[in-house]
Parts: sequence; structure tokens; C-alpha cells
Amino acid sequence: MGPYMSPIPANASAAMLISFFFVAVMVTPWLVVKFSGETGGSHDNHDHEGAMGRLYRRIAAPLLRTKRRAQMVLLGSAAITIAACFLFATKTVTVKLLPFDNKSEVQVVADLPDGASLEATERVLMAAAAKLGDLDELTHIQAYVGTAAPFNFNGLVRHYYLRGKPWEGDLQINLKPKHERDRQSHAVALEIRERLKGLHVPEGTSVKVVEVPPGPPVLSTLLAEIYGPDTETRRAAAAKVRQVFDGIDFVVDTDDTLGAPAERLRFEVDQENLEFHGVHEEVLYNTINVLLGGVSVGYSQRGGGVDPIEIAIRLPKEGLSFSERLLATPVPAPGEAADTGAVVELGDVIRVRREKASHPLFRHNGRFAELVTGELAGRFEAPIYGMFAVNDAVAAMEWGEVGPPVIAYHGQPDDERGITLLWDGEWEITYVTFRDMSFAFAFAVLAIYLLVVGQFGSFKLPLVILTPVPLTLIGIVPSHWLFGAPFSATSMIGFIALAGIIVRNSILLVDFIRQRQAEGAEICDAILDAGATRFRPIFLTAVAAMVGAAFILTDPIFQGLAISMVFGLASSTAFTLLVIPAIYVWLRA
Repeated sequence: MGPYMSPIPANASAAMLISFFFVAVMVTPWLVVKFSGETGGSHDNHDHEGAMGRLYRRIAAPLLRTKRRAQMVLLGSAAITIAACFLFATKTVTVKLLPFDNKSEVQVVADLPDGASLEATERVLMAAAAKLGDLDELTHIQAYVGTAAPFNFNGLVRHYYLRGKPWEGDLQINLKPKHERDRQSHAVALEIRERLKGLHVPEGTSVKVVEVPPGPPVLSTLLAEIYGPDTETRRAAAAKVRQVFDGIDFVVDTDDTLGAPAERLRFEVDQENLEFHGVHEEVLYNTINVLLGGVSVGYSQRGGGVDPIEIAIRLPKEGLSFSERLLATPVPAPGEAADTGAVVELGDVIRVRREKASHPLFRHNGRFAELVTGELAGRFEAPIYGMFAVNDAVAAMEWGEVGPPVIAYHGQPDDERGITLLWDGEWEITYVTFRDMSFAFAFAVLAIYLLVVGQFGSFKLPLVILTPVPLTLIGIVPSHWLFGAPFSATSMIGFIALAGIIVRNSILLVDFIRQRQAEGAEICDAILDAGATRFRPIFLTAVAAMVGAAFILTDPIFQGLAISMVFGLASSTAFTLLVIPAIYVWLRA
């Protein structure tokens, strides 16, 4: 996620440095002197509190009058914070790495059973296109059968450029521009998936609706890797996990790597007839190779093209179907046997039988594994909820002697004597991203703590200053529920950014309280003076930041960042002006 999010802290830090060292310290004071005509003087705090300061005194004075009331303020703030976080536990607010973006394209990827014909794949795609032809947002549909469609970033990771088999096909669904449609592309994709539910396809066909991801693409949103001691055990476990995937209502577009072995023809040399007719093995192999693969006899340099045109002799495609005509192909027989003649038919020296091809073998980082994949749509659209549902269902299944699989969330298993279900896909990026951002948040808080220790020369006072940081969750979490938005990586970035802003407000209050105490004011008077005097600048700076962030509230990707900044600032600013004074009253600092 670094390349996606690094411009945010880089630009914000640069803006902070310029605004402080140049604007706030130099430009703003000069403009004040220039336009106000005042060059100095003193003022009384009470005379400059204004209506906002007097309003603060009326609200804060009753709440901070006694130590018991201050404790009630702190307990109430803590209770509201915990209640807000409880929305995560009840899944009222969901967690997702990145919300769906509003793109102008959607793909339908069809995989027929191995060995299916090009015509069968085309029939499936044409039937799917017919069901989607009357979409309001549709401009046109492109079909690619047996060849790779032009691939995007998502296709680069999923190896769509390798899709060239006759049983592989894509539909590229192009939508109207964003400003010409009312629905976002994700809502359109949900309708496409609903329309394709009744599509008649051959047994074993997989039809998936693929959206362009807003962030780093993955092989599949919900991806389970099955490790085990041998192929049979892995395949049996993967088949059970696939059943679980199919049984969960919000897990869609399920697939696996088990595959259905295609039928193949095996040519076996009849050694006795080969010796009887005097046919050399090399001649037989060359004949079969030319018959089925053709032979290149040269190249033509005609035209202005850079690449020459191959001249080859080979059968047309309809002539490659197995028949008696193919077995009647003559094979040179230079032997000395009296009854053989100069040539024999191919069917005289080979036996042909039909058999099932072997299953494909998949490796991940050098280890054999079976994959079960799926997407999420409906009640939940983040992988963690599908993972929990699958884990519960897997634990309730009967696994026999091999035992239930070990559930792993990160890193391949060291012991493959038993079955291991490793979660990958979007969960892996989610886990790494939130883990790294949590570490970043911890280091940021530690850096702020050390900075404040150096400023105030106290190890206890910075803890008081950092106390309001969790208060941002009071506004962040319920507002995500209000907007129907998941708590995403951008929401987490907003939460981390708010830590610095809220600490700034705390420092303003604490610094003023210490100044008033140094002047000889009583603790209660110092607290109320600080809140009343600093209320207006704190309020105005918070509103300014909220207005700036409000412009990206409708952006599908950075909506979480905007929600955190706007509503987190609103709640934390209001509570900070009460919590910091309440802590002072409680501790009598």
C-alpha cells in the first residue's frame, strides 16, 4: 500500500512545514500588523473570550466544579468510546482494506471445462452478452474467445495475458462515464452477477464477474490455500472447503484448482506389428509428428512486413479429429518381409485408446498446494467476514482420521504432515497493511510523547496530553455507519493523522493552564480560563480542517479518510475541551 498512500504524508508534512515556518511565523504576523495598525500591547483574557468563551464557561463550570463530577466526565467519555468501538464487534461497521472504486469497465471471465471447444466457449459468452445487453449504463461489450483480452493491472497479477486456450473467454463490459450514470460500477457489477445466475453453461464451467481493484490486485478476494502430506489428501480437503464456500450466501464466484481432467488419446506402438512390417520407430514418430503438428518447409519474404511468412504443410483443423481416415495414413515400410509391400497404414502399427488426463499440479513458493477462490457480495464484502464464516463451518465438519485442518493467517506452514488452510488473497494485503500502520501509529505516538516530554520536562504530563487521542473514535466509527462506509485503510490513515491534531489542541490547553498556574491562579480558575480563551482558536482550526476534508466525502476511495477527519475532529475537539480539564481536576495536577 506504500506507493498508493505515500503522497498523503509527504504532502501533508511539506504543507505543515511551510505553513509553520513561513506563513504562521512570518506572513501572518506581518499581515496583522499591516492591516490592523497595532504593533503591541497587552490584553486581559476575560475581555477577549467573546461569546464562545462565555458559552464554554457555562457548560464546563458545572461539570468541572468537583472532583467527582470530573470523574463522571472521564467515565462517560470512556464509556462512549467503548460503545462506539462496539460497532465493530456487532459488524454494524465493517472493516475492509479499500472500498470499491467507481470504474468504467467490468469483466466477465468464463472458464469452461478443459478440452471444451472454441465454439462452446463462444456460445457461453454470447448468451451472457445477451443477458447484459439492456443495462442502462452499458456502452458496448467486447468478446474474446480463445485469446487474451487487453489486460489491465488486475489481469497482470492474475495472468490474464496467458488466457489463450479454446475453453477460456472474456467479456469486456464498457460502461458510460461516471458523470453520465447514477450508479457506481460496483452496483452495476452486482446486477451483472445477478443476471448471470440463470446462465446455461456446461457442467464444470466457472463464470466470474471481475472488477478493477482500487488498490493492489490479488489472485482472488477470498483465497484459501490447502497444504497437506500428499495429493489425494489435499484434493479431498480442497473439495470440502469448496463445499463450504458454496454454502455461504455472501461468497460468490467460487472456483478451485482441482479441475476436471480432459479426455485424451494415447497412441501406443504395437511392437509386434512394427517388427512384422519392418517399420522403423523413427519413421513412425516422424509420420505422427508431421500428421498432427505439420511441417514447416520455408518462409516467404513477400511484402513490407518485418516478419517473414511461414510456409507450412499441415492438415486443416477439421482433419485433426480422430477417425479411420487418420488411421489410414500411409507409413513407409522398407522391411524385407514378403507380405508387407512398400507402405502400411498407421492403424496397422499403433493402438489408440482414450483415457483421462492427469490433474494439474499447483505450487506456491515451491510447495504443492490446492487453491479455493471466491469473491464477496451481499451482506459482507470484506474477506475477514468470509474467512470467519468458513472457519466456523470447517470446524463443524467431520474430517475423519486426518483431522480438521490447521487454520493459518500468515506464512506457509512448516509442518505439512497434516492439513493446513492458509488464508491469502486480499486478507494478506489487509493484514500486512493494518499491521504496518499500527506499528506506524505506535511509533508516531511514541515520538509525540518524547517531543512533549522534552517540551514540558515531565513524564506524566504527556500522558495527560495523549489521553484524548482515542476520543476521535467517538466520531469516526458511528459516522462510518451513518454513511454506510467500511472502515478502510484510508480511514486508518485519517485516525493516525488526527492524533497529531488532537495532541496540538491538548498542548494548547495544558500550556495555558501551566501559564495561569505560574501567575498564581487557582487550579479551577486556570482550567476555565484556558478552555474559555483557547476555545475559539481550537474551534476555528478544527472547522477549517473539517471543511477542507469535506470535499472528498463523496470520493469512493478516500471517503474513509474524509469521514475520519471531519467527524473525528468534531467529536475529539468537543471532548478534548472537557477531558483535559477533567483530568486536571481529577489529578489536581
